[in-house]
Amino acid sequence: MLARAEVPAVARRHALGPEAWIALALAAMPFVLLHAGGSVDTAIRILVWGLFGVGFDILFGYAGLLAFGQAAFFGAGGFVAAYLLVSGAIGSVFVATAIGVVAAMALSVLVGYVSLRRIGIYFSMITFAIGELVFFMQNSVLSRFTGGDNGLPGVPYPRFSLGGRPIEIAPGWGMYVLLAAVFVIAYWLARRLVASPFGHVLNAMRINPQRTLAVGHDLLRYKMAALVVSAAYAGLAGAMLGVFQSYIGPDAMSLETSSQVVMQTVIGGVRTLFGPLVGAAIWITLRDVLQQIPGVGGAWKLILGALFVLAVTVMRRGLVGEIRHLMRRRATAHRPAPTALRAVLPSVARDVAIDRRAPGSDAPIAIEARDIRMAFGGLVALEAVNLAVRTGEIMGLIGPNGAGKSTLFKIMTGELVPTAGSVVFEGRAIAGIGVREACRIGVSKSYQIVQVYPELTARENLYVPLLARRRGAFRFDVHRALRGDAALDDEAEQLLRTMDLHDRADAPVAEMAYGEKRRLEIAIALATGPRVLLLDEPLAGLSPAERVQVVQVIRQAAVGRTVLIVEHDMDAVFELADRISMLHMGRNLVTGTPAEIRASAEVHTAYLGARHERSAARA
Repeated sequence: MLARAEVPAVARRHALGPEAWIALALAAMPFVLLHAGGSVDTAIRILVWGLFGVGFDILFGYAGLLAFGQAAFFGAGGFVAAYLLVSGAIGSVFVATAIGVVAAMALSVLVGYVSLRRIGIYFSMITFAIGELVFFMQNSVLSRFTGGDNGLPGVPYPRFSLGGRPIEIAPGWGMYVLLAAVFVIAYWLARRLVASPFGHVLNAMRINPQRTLAVGHDLLRYKMAALVVSAAYAGLAGAMLGVFQSYIGPDAMSLETSSQVVMQTVIGGVRTLFGPLVGAAIWITLRDVLQQIPGVGGAWKLILGALFVLAVTVMRRGLVGEIRHLMRRRATAHRPAPTALRAVLPSVARDVAIDRRAPGSDAPIAIEARDIRMAFGGLVALEAVNLAVRTGEIMGLIGPNGAGKSTLFKIMTGELVPTAGSVVFEGRAIAGIGVREACRIGVSKSYQIVQVYPELTARENLYVPLLARRRGAFRFDVHRALRGDAALDDEAEQLLRTMDLHDRADAPVAEMAYGEKRRLEIAIALATGPRVLLLDEPLAGLSPAERVQVVQVIRQAAVGRTVLIVEHDMDAVFELADRISMLHMGRNLVTGTPAEIRASAEVHTAYLGARHERSAARA
């Protein structure tokens, strides 16, 4: 008899993989359609649109880029392959298709260069405009190659020789088998991509682009790569459509084509890869059925549009997405509830003595702000501010709200360029270099508002900065899976234990308590391997028990590195800091040891005294 621990592994070895299940579904689909009054040709069209949708799902579902110009790549692949075949320049359908895919990818690089520097609705509108421009060019400037309104008829079917016997794959079962095989391979490649380190960063970028940039990833290059991959799928689908129907028409580049792939993907379910195929099956089947109903006529578009609105309203994850969500909820229904928050120090803090000594006055300067002035129009936020943090020390930065602390932080991490003055890190001027470059050279930060990845687990959150540290700003490493990297798992586990989160490693961050999220965010900053760590109000919003935990976490984080902390909890600052500097109305007020700051009349007047006066007034 097998041991209980062995049963899951054996079951996994004998279980069918996603590709096998898809192959079985595709084997059954034509028969289901035939039974329902459809045809094999309908099944082929579903495959073409499903293939188109897989690429769009990578772009929209995983990279978070909503494009309305995908028809440009779909048509580019179709028209280039068709022209090469019809003109006789290329005799092989497969070679012409490959060239069409490359053409679509090349076009996407040009589109990305223009559009990817904008975000949100601006990116979407630029892709919409470019899609319309390409459609216009196909009908006018390029009409001698594309056939204009007539398109390109006479695209030959695939032909090859098997044992000296010529074989032609014509529409029908032969074409369906060919496209089904192409779809399964394309799906397998897409699944490897999203399960790879590249895919993990892509998904993290969608969830929290600000944090992903801050830990060292080059978002622009990741976006470009996602756009090029989606264009490759679109170009392949367009070429396959032209081969299947022996014709490629101007509608391949129309706005309706771009809109249809969006709607099909949303109906089927984003971030599922299989959802676009299901959405295509629903859309195309309903379209064919509605057009056959007497009296419906052109109103089929209105009906499908209404059904789309209904589907999005009722099933916001799409059909496949909702099914998957329900299955996951059922699988986790019996998961043990998380343990209550412990009002004690983290286990690591209890078991391991924190060996940290304050640096002497002769310790070298790690990071320094020199004569910083920051003006926003007529508003001067900082004026002649100086701050020098010694290597290995914990420096506290205090001051009333509006004193300029957060602005100074952003300047010191390269986010803002000061109006005057400079920031020097280990002898290098870093003002305005950007958070990604600052992180690369060893300056990292945590945010005042917690910046984590709620859709991922705690372990998966830490993969994001660890991958940036190991791989650099960008790498298209889709040949290996993220899971199973022992070295990466060990680093993540060590950080989780340091933060006392190891028992929550595989819990979704959305389900974690606020104090746990705060510790996780500090862990994300530590995972970048910084020499200087800037913490922006790490105790904000925490309960007394959580504050005790986070203070101990900060003590551990400070071992072997320099820490600059902004905090309003004065007791915590006095307990943690080796030295404290105070800003008041955008200027330096006083800098000294905790004892000197506690005894300073200026501090009591400008900050502590003001707080006491407000408390007395409220009483």
